[in-house]
Amino acid sequence: MQWKTDKNKIPIYSWCKNLEKEALNQAENVSNLPFAFHHTALMPDCHMGFGMPIGCVAAFKNFVVPNAVGVDIGCGMGAVKTDILNNELSFEIIEKIFKNLEKKIPLGFSTHGSKQIWKGFDDFFKNFSSGRPGWYSDKIFERAQKSLGTLGGGNHFIELQKDDKDFVWLMLHSGSRNLGKIIAEHYHLKALKFCTKNKINLPTPELAGLESDSSDGKAYLRDMKFALDFAAENRKKMMDSFKSIISDLNKCTFTEEINIHHNYASLERHFNTDVFIHRKGATSAKINQKGIIPGSMGTPSYIVKGLGNEDSFMSCSHGAGRTMGRNEACRNLNIETCEKDMKGIYHRSFQKISKGSLKGKFDLSEAPGAYKKIDEVIELQKDLVTVLYRLYPIGCLKG
Repeated sequence: MQWKTDKNKIPIYSWCKNLEKEALNQAENVSNLPFAFHHTALMPDCHMGFGMPIGCVAAFKNFVVPNAVGVDIGCGMGAVKTDILNNELSFEIIEKIFKNLEKKIPLGFSTHGSKQIWKGFDDFFKNFSSGRPGWYSDKIFERAQKSLGTLGGGNHFIELQKDDKDFVWLMLHSGSRNLGKIIAEHYHLKALKFCTKNKINLPTPELAGLESDSSDGKAYLRDMKFALDFAAENRKKMMDSFKSIISDLNKCTFTEEINIHHNYASLERHFNTDVFIHRKGATSAKINQKGIIPGSMGTPSYIVKGLGNEDSFMSCSHGAGRTMGRNEACRNLNIETCEKDMKGIYHRSFQKISKGSLKGKFDLSEAPGAYKKIDEVIELQKDLVTVLYRLYPIGCLKG
């Protein structure tokens, strides 16, 4: 741990060495919520988010807070180890892998042309005896059905990597797509109305919450779980495609597989109390639990094992963490430096922005320079996790 502060309703414990002022203000708001419990924990990749900072873990007693989970409910990581050695993959094979990925997996705002099959869609409707949730519409649900097995945009990615023994790994980062956003926004409005009606004093309306045993609180937990299941299946379907593509080009066996969330809330017992732990951009790190901490584009990623540190609510970072916003990165980063950072790694060239105030500038929003140095982030959490594998990028596909 790097520092503590006791000046709020409950303390803040931070593994983030140098925290931006805006993120600290948000963390203080979390710690001053009337239902906040024990302390607020900041991971080493912490930075400003919406309502609650990204890289924050908060415990709430008998309350759930939609914006403390975030709009991409269930966003998380998947990783698979293979028995292929990196020297078995020629540039031509690597290029084919990524070309086939682009054909098989829709990127950005794209979806499949037809509804995808998943038992979870049918199971979801068994929860309702009368009516459907307020966020539901046939159009929204059809989009969700077509979005299953798609990457999305922003910082979502698919990567081919190698470990220190030269074994090849497959990794991807994605979540619940538009479905999670619709659910989060619907219940945030419910939470605002609830807090206003019951005169609950909030440091910011962005952190409005719902009593967990209320009808709306139970509905949020139910629908959040649906989004979590969708996100896990979304990653599984993409990973199945990834495995199929690489197997067709180079026969192999898959020896380890991890599929985890880093945006969610769960009922857990900490400090002898049952509380809803909200991890927003944070990974569960219970004793011996495997986790994935990806680096930025072109930098190493880590497979880790949790140490069960109670001070972090048994959590660790979910990535490197941004040092600058997307627009700031496009304005200030240098294209030559960014391309140099990606030297030797298969990737699509950085493209120029075609519209808006940044028209004509290169889109460098996901370039390595926009993020903290992942090795330093890992070093700051040695009391939270043990490193199992350090993975180096071979090729990267951004959404």
